[in-house]
Amino acid sequence: MSSNLAGRHVRTQTSSIIATTVCFLVVALVLTGLMAHVVATMTRSANEIDDARASRAAHAAIAAFVARLGSTTTDNAVWDDAYKAMSSPTATDWAYENWGKTSEDYALYDGAIVIGPDQSSIISAYAKGKPFEPGAFFGEAFYRQIGAAADPAREPVVNFIKTESGIALLVSQAIQPFEAAGELPKLSTLSFYKEFTQEVLDTLSNEHELEGLHLEAAPKPGFLSTPITDMKGAVVGYLVWPSKAPGSTVFRQVTPYVAAAIAILVLFLVAVLLAGASEARRLRQLAQAALFEAGHDSLSGLLNRHGLLSLLEDLQSSDSSPLQLYLVDLDGFKAVNDAWGHAVGDDLIRMVSSALTACHPEVVAAARLGGDEFALVHVGSATCQDMERTILALFAEPFKIDGRTIEVGASIGAAARDGDVEPLELLRRADMALYRAKANGRGQAIEYDPELDQERQRVAELESLLKNAISTGAIEAVFQPLVSASTGAVTGLEALARWRTETGNVSPEIFIPLAERCGLIDALGVHMLRTSIEHAKNWPDLALSVNVSPVQLCNPEFAAEVISVLRELDFDPNRLTLEITEGVLMTNPDQARRSIDQLKRVGIKFALDDFGCGYASIGALRQFGFDRMKIDRSLVSALDQGANGADVLRATISLASALQIPVTAEGIENSHQAAILRDAGCDQLQGYLIGKPMSAHDISGKLREDAAA
Repeated sequence: MSSNLAGRHVRTQTSSIIATTVCFLVVALVLTGLMAHVVATMTRSANEIDDARASRAAHAAIAAFVARLGSTTTDNAVWDDAYKAMSSPTATDWAYENWGKTSEDYALYDGAIVIGPDQSSIISAYAKGKPFEPGAFFGEAFYRQIGAAADPAREPVVNFIKTESGIALLVSQAIQPFEAAGELPKLSTLSFYKEFTQEVLDTLSNEHELEGLHLEAAPKPGFLSTPITDMKGAVVGYLVWPSKAPGSTVFRQVTPYVAAAIAILVLFLVAVLLAGASEARRLRQLAQAALFEAGHDSLSGLLNRHGLLSLLEDLQSSDSSPLQLYLVDLDGFKAVNDAWGHAVGDDLIRMVSSALTACHPEVVAAARLGGDEFALVHVGSATCQDMERTILALFAEPFKIDGRTIEVGASIGAAARDGDVEPLELLRRADMALYRAKANGRGQAIEYDPELDQERQRVAELESLLKNAISTGAIEAVFQPLVSASTGAVTGLEALARWRTETGNVSPEIFIPLAERCGLIDALGVHMLRTSIEHAKNWPDLALSVNVSPVQLCNPEFAAEVISVLRELDFDPNRLTLEITEGVLMTNPDQARRSIDQLKRVGIKFALDDFGCGYASIGALRQFGFDRMKIDRSLVSALDQGANGADVLRATISLASALQIPVTAEGIENSHQAAILRDAGCDQLQGYLIGKPMSAHDISGKLREDAAA
């Protein structure tokens, strides 16, 4: 009985050992099979990935080859000198000197062919510096390509062609001027070709890592290849190269070490654990660095907007000391970037950052909020005025950068923490103060006051009222007569905008700048132009003058809008004069010139308004070709204020006369002024002496009275 029990126990143990052994064998076989499958898959994938890379490299090699010869052809075909030379008797010699002779030892092409405008006559054809017959060398495909390239297109015609000696890349393009003034006659055609020699293939092989690259007529078994096709898509040859098969190579190299790898598996797992712990530490460090970068500016090292708000939240919850926030905006920083480049601008930002950080011991943090906008957080007993003087003093002396003297100023907006003001609200208040400081001029410091918010609210309400007034036509046009200085007859009318509300009139000096700031000036300008023309159609013998804001004139769509209104209302452009101030000549002269030229082409005239109170140069006056000059009323009023007023006025009118520009004087209030202006050569008068701004109805009445008299 005991023996049976012992036997059963031994069998049980044996079975357990066998089962365990079999289990380990099965696990080992499964792991071995999985490892073998992984290795085989990796080997095959590595081979396929490298083959795909090589195929892409081959396509890139062909594309690079085409791009080099294509750009060379375009550089030589779209060439004013070449275009002129091809129509001259020396075309053959010119082509040889510039292209044919160069082909002898030029790396970018082996041959250059110039075909005449008839697409058949050969002006010049050289291969390796010697004459040759392109038709015999390339066959009929050459002249088909010449026909396709004869049009003056900016893109060349590219084609791979079989030649007597192999395969060549042929690129053709019409010889044409860089900028055509009109329709071009039939053009000659320039063609460059480059043969796929072994030297070329070796160069492509080195550039794109395609060892053993060569040409074959058909794909080669066991090799990788990519077809070369002509312009019709037909295959003319193949680029062929052996596969590197890196996966197989690596597998053969590592096979002896697979057995050893199994033995050190445990050590490897330990190494993985250690590497994982090290990687975790590294990731924690990266997370800390990312957290720092999220709250700091990369250029200056100061806090950024996010970091500043976080700091203000911390100070709000943990510090009850008086806190003030200062926003500092650099004056003239854009000019530094434009004059010296962004590298110098970056150096200046870093220098300013260091100076602001150390400007006062009670500054607890500095931040860079934008390109040239900074913030300082001050906690302490120093007054706001002391801090502002300290900050402005930093910019009293110029900065020295690599021997350059850089002068910039600063505008400051300050806001003090009042009670439980949230960080965003504190930042907004400081920004409001900064906006006012910049509006007041350079080097200003403004502290936040609730009146700033009230003023912004009033401006916003006025903007809304202005928008509604424009859309409803509440802004009306009144007209002031323009009379001939010699006869006293009314020759024209100047349209002026008037905004009458239930609470009183709003001055144009208020609502026109407001329209410019809030983007309503274009709509206001079109409304005034349309309204003025509708009234002016009742006075067919009079010219109409309408004021134009510099913002309007700098709008690329302004000229088209004016022309559209004239056509819609069927108004003669020759009756219309647009008056502009000197400011537009300074802000955006290029766009202003384009708009003026486009409108003058349809007959519209231009007058320079308020001349004598700005900075317009004589060169600008001549360049823009003004049809009339309006003397500023300050020069007219000076006639009654000093002995030299008349001399200055006569000199100004003499300048206009020398430039052959007729002159209008505005702001005439008495006959004494009118007499002096008339004697000085002013041909047109305007002012209260002549007539105040009147409604269209009153103007019509005045014209009837003048006609009856």
